[in-house]
Amino acid sequence: MAATLTDDEIGKTVVDAEGKELGIVASVERDRAAVDPNPSVAEHLLAKLGVEGEDEEDYLVTEDMIATIDEEIVLRGEL
Repeated sequence: MAATLTDDEIGKTVVDAEGKELGIVASVERDRAAVDPNPSVAEHLLAKLGVEGEDEEDYLVTEDMIATIDEEIVLRGEL
């Protein structure tokens, strides 16, 4: 069963199955999250406040790509 994305995930770190940091969640819409791969300190703070949004460098992660959601979002290894 896939994890469920909510606005609570905005600002969380996204890592791959080996624990490599891939970016932070900039926004969530339905079953997908826009992930900023190169967030600045200001973008980290804005995302935690819910102000950050999608931009052209972000990539999308869908719920079926996620292994777990906790303090960080871990992607499945078999993508």
